[in-house]
Amino acid sequence: MDIKGLPSDVISPVLAERTSSALPSGHASGSELPEFSHVLKTAMDKVNELQQTASAKMHEVDTGASQDLLGTMISTQKASISFQALLQVRNKAVAAYEEIMRMQI
Repeated sequence: MDIKGLPSDVISPVLAERTSSALPSGHASGSELPEFSHVLKTAMDKVNELQQTASAKMHEVDTGASQDLLGTMISTQKASISFQALLQVRNKAVAAYEEIMRMQI
């Protein structure tokens, strides 16, 4: 990538950092990219973990074992937002599948 006015050695660390942060943890830039199914499974596991954490915190607040209502609400919102994001990815994948199936050969 070439940006006018900036030498390539100045922006290369920024580009390297940006590329590696977009990949799942454990994959450095330049190495082989993970399969889509692995990335999707990792995302689903993370959403499940967030939902279980939120559920456990809600149970603790409901039973009086914890007074951390704010932390519980934040965990619940994190779980909700991550689930909605995963649902949007699923919807896009299904739409892409349907589009491919409608193609005439």
